[in-house]
Amino acid sequence: MFAVLSQEVETSPTNGPHWPLKTEESVMNMRSSVLYVNENRKSLRLMASILEDSGFMVQTATTPWEAIELIHTDSFALALLNYQLPEMTGAQLAQEIRALDPALPIVLLSGQGSIAAGELVYVDAHIGRGSSIEDLTHAMRELMDKNRAAAGPFEIVSARTVPIAPGSR
Repeated sequence: MFAVLSQEVETSPTNGPHWPLKTEESVMNMRSSVLYVNENRKSLRLMASILEDSGFMVQTATTPWEAIELIHTDSFALALLNYQLPEMTGAQLAQEIRALDPALPIVLLSGQGSIAAGELVYVDAHIGRGSSIEDLTHAMRELMDKNRAAAGPFEIVSARTVPIAPGSR
């Protein structure tokens, strides 16, 4: 359901480090993958299911620290953060995520109709009380498409055309 891009690095004495190549499938999965953070496990499962039914691949975290760890190890097309989280707010987590991945679109979910502008500095969209699932998924797709357009095309390299490092066979 969710493709994780490996973070292992191979090294060769002559060519130095080689990061694993992104295949077309892994790039497409990364392009629609969402990190969803919510401390309420029941709400987490429900929203993840709704988002998956809407065509997103979802990876979840229940704490800000778990989310930060996932940002370090995996690639996401968007982060969806609940405002109420243990140990910090979703707005504070957005600031932490922005420092790690400045281009990652961030959507903040809350039960409030509005949030102070100072708390929205690091988020790209706020979905609050009165919004529908359609509002949420539309905003998510808009942000993901905008981010994709800004990033430009990914270079996909077939594994068969990649030169093999000396001594690796």
